[in-house]
Amino acid sequence: MRQWLETRLETALVRNTIIGVILFNAALLGLETSESAMDRAGPAIILLDRLCLAIFVAELSAKLFAYGGRFFRSGWNLFDAIIVGIALVPGGQGLSVLRALRILRVLRVISVAPRLRRVVEGFISALPGMASVFLLMGIIFYIGAVMTTKLFGDSFPEWFGTLGRSLYTLFQIMTLESWSMGIVRPVLDVYPYAWAFFVPFILVTTFAVVNLVVGLIVNSMQDAHSEEETAQTVTYRDEVLERLKAIEARLDDRS
Repeated sequence: MRQWLETRLETALVRNTIIGVILFNAALLGLETSESAMDRAGPAIILLDRLCLAIFVAELSAKLFAYGGRFFRSGWNLFDAIIVGIALVPGGQGLSVLRALRILRVLRVISVAPRLRRVVEGFISALPGMASVFLLMGIIFYIGAVMTTKLFGDSFPEWFGTLGRSLYTLFQIMTLESWSMGIVRPVLDVYPYAWAFFVPFILVTTFAVVNLVVGLIVNSMQDAHSEEETAQTVTYRDEVLERLKAIEARLDDRS
């Protein structure tokens, strides 16, 4: 029974059905934010939302029964259980935040769709390499914050008055959001040589370090994709060898 149920749960039909329910549930949660939609069809929307939640609970219960202890060895199964568990918590007045967190159910599409799961796994595998890059960026930001606080803090206290404000302003500059007309040019009006700090800072953080992070993620995804293709090739080879052995055994029996 468990083997039969496990086989059914791993079929494309079940997987695509769950993806459809997740997307439908996401649309319902979006409709709940519309006052006009809730006034017209509020009870129906809430009923359909509870029906989707019931389907998720039934799916997890079936997986728990089919996989047994193996259910807890999969990080994706635990992820699904946490997301559905949050949705099951009643959203009273003191737990209104948990009601807002119900939209996290949409994240379940990541664990169901293999391609999205590969992207997340590639991102996670890139974290060790990204840690050193973030450490380097943190050092650069700290040095830059100390320098800008001492250099520009007196004239521009709102941007560089404290170490925290300087860090936030430098982060805004790194994202290139209103960095020129909003921050740097007013500073240049008072400190004409301030470009000697801001230009190298942008080149290092925005164009070098950030692109380095992107490169690490892309390489990790490519490695994960290559490993998956290798595993599929090995599986296909094993299946061919088994079929050849079966054919050989039949020929031996006939002879």
